[in-house]
Amino acid sequence: MLKEKMKNKKNPDIKPMKEGRENKITIWRIIAYFIIYSTLGFIVETIFCLARYGVLESRQSFLYGPFCAIYGVGAIIMILSLQYFKKSYNKLFIAGCIIGSIVEYIISFLGEVILHVRWWDYSDMPLNLNGRICLLYAAFWGFLALYLMISLNPKIDKLIEFIKKKINIKIIKVLALTIFIIMIIDLLVSLYATSCFMIRMIKLNNINVINKDAINIEYEKIYGDENKSKIILNLFNDKKMITTYPRLKITDIDGNIIYFSDLLPDIQPYYYKLPNYKK
Repeated sequence: MLKEKMKNKKNPDIKPMKEGRENKITIWRIIAYFIIYSTLGFIVETIFCLARYGVLESRQSFLYGPFCAIYGVGAIIMILSLQYFKKSYNKLFIAGCIIGSIVEYIISFLGEVILHVRWWDYSDMPLNLNGRICLLYAAFWGFLALYLMISLNPKIDKLIEFIKKKINIKIIKVLALTIFIIMIIDLLVSLYATSCFMIRMIKLNNINVINKDAINIEYEKIYGDENKSKIILNLFNDKKMITTYPRLKITDIDGNIIYFSDLLPDIQPYYYKLPNYKK
C-alpha cells in the first residue's frame, strides 16, 4: 500500500484503480453478455435436446444466427438484478428463484399474446402457475443464479478482459455493435416469418383459435398478393420454418396443443437422430 502511494506521488498522472472498476457493467459489456450468453444458450440447448430426445435439432431463437436469445436476455436481467444479493448464498438463491420465474412468465405471456404460441407448458407439473412457471423450475432458476453469479459470470468477465488486452477496444466495439445489429435484424425477420408461417398453418389446416377471423383477414393481406406470397413462401417455406422451430406449437379454443410439425409429417423436423436411442 505504501509503495503504491509512493508511485502515485512520483507519477501524479497515474490514478489508483478502484476495486471492480475493470468489470464495470457498461452498455458495451451488456451487449457482450447478450452475445456470449445467447451463443452459450444455443450450445447448451442443443446438447440437452440431443441427450433428452436423441435428436440433433435446431434450438435457435432466430432464423439464421446460432443464438438462443432467452439465455442472453435472462442472463443480463439476472446479472444486473442479483448484484445486491451476492454476499449471501441464501438470498442469492431466493432472488434467483423469484427473478428467473418472473422473466420466464413474462416471456411466455408475451409469446402467447403477440405470436399466439406457447414455447413451453408446465400444466402437468405440480404447483404451476397458468402452465408458465412451476416450483421445480423456480428452484432450477435459484441454482442457476448461484452458478451464474459465483462461478460462470466471473469467468466470462475474465474472458472479456483478456480479449480487451489482445484486441484494440475500438475494433471490439465495432465487432460487438455489428453482431448486435445483425441479431436485432435477425430477430425482426424471425418474428415476421413466424407470424406469416403461423397464419398460413392456421388458415390452411382450419385450426380453431380465438382470433380466427383476424387470422383470416391477415392471411388475405399476406398471401393475397401474388408477388409478396412468392417471396414469403420462398424465404420462409414450411421446411425452413419446421427445421428451425421443430417444437413450435399453438393451443386451439378447446385447449388442445397442436405441434405444427405434426401437421407436416413429410418434413423431418431434426437434422440427425441417434440410432436405437432410449430416453
